[in-house]
Amino acid sequence: MVRRVPSKYRNTPVAREVDKAALIRLAMLLVSGLALAGGFVYAGRQHFAALRYGYETENLRKVRDELAEEQRRFLLEREAVISPARLERAARQLGLQPMQPAQIDPLGRLAKSTPESTPPGQNQWSRSRAANARTKSMRSPKIEMNRNKPI
Repeated sequence: MVRRVPSKYRNTPVAREVDKAALIRLAMLLVSGLALAGGFVYAGRQHFAALRYGYETENLRKVRDELAEEQRRFLLEREAVISPARLERAARQLGLQPMQPAQIDPLGRLAKSTPESTPPGQNQWSRSRAANARTKSMRSPKIEMNRNKPI
């Protein structure tokens, strides 16, 4: 084997040149890799969030269906409770009797009240009008007094 450099001579230290273009390429590669990795992480988070919202939506749909069924059940129960046959049975248990033909007023007139509750010639409507007139007459002097005050 042939030696090109004799061993008794020391090589002078070699100074390497710094390749700035290679450093820039490496930095750009690092930034691009980080951006790509960040994009994958972001897409993964979005995907799992979409899955989670899908499961929540499915659970909420089940709850909505259960509540709609419960509402239908309550409506049927209410209809059964307020059915005329059931109301009639409950009224009979309370001692009420069906309305007699004499109690029906087809023209919508007011039934005559008992003499103890109203004076003769005065029905319920005339009593309420008289009460309203008394109330208005009680209020009117106060209003007039307020109007007559000097400003």
